[in-house]
Amino acid sequence: MANRIYITNIQKKKRVPLGAYSLIRKCCEAVLIAEGFPYFAEISVRLVDNEEIKRLNGEYRRKNEETDVLSFPMFEGGQPDEAPADKRPVVLGDIVISLEKAYTQAEAYSHSIRREIGFLTAHSMLHLLGRHHEEGKSEKAIRETEEAVLSKLGLSREKKNNGRID
Repeated sequence: MANRIYITNIQKKKRVPLGAYSLIRKCCEAVLIAEGFPYFAEISVRLVDNEEIKRLNGEYRRKNEETDVLSFPMFEGGQPDEAPADKRPVVLGDIVISLEKAYTQAEAYSHSIRREIGFLTAHSMLHLLGRHHEEGKSEKAIRETEEAVLSKLGLSREKKNNGRID
């Protein structure tokens, strides 16, 4: 059995970069390994536009604004209290990424769209696994884990090439 990572693009405003689905899967897998998640996992990832993520942010977080990524974990602590009896994957939850916002942020931070998608995926995966950055010290630990995962995947902080977003 293996992890199941389902990716759906429901937006039409930005092109999905070549290799983005593979990158998202690799980021999910790398975070599961980095965090020592003991089971196979099932994760759903949706790529949306700013309008849709704003709607979801308003509906679920009561914030009437766009955001870059939303996480919808299935478990409060990030994993079930006990192993699934039949060894099926544990449904960790859903990740929603605004691809439109990802392009804007990649430009603003002067790095590639691949790095931005990887960062948003890794960040959201940590939330699915029960990690939160509102707790002060844990924000530094989350950033360190994100950077370690991204570096492992060849997405360390880099600059754009000749003004072109890779």
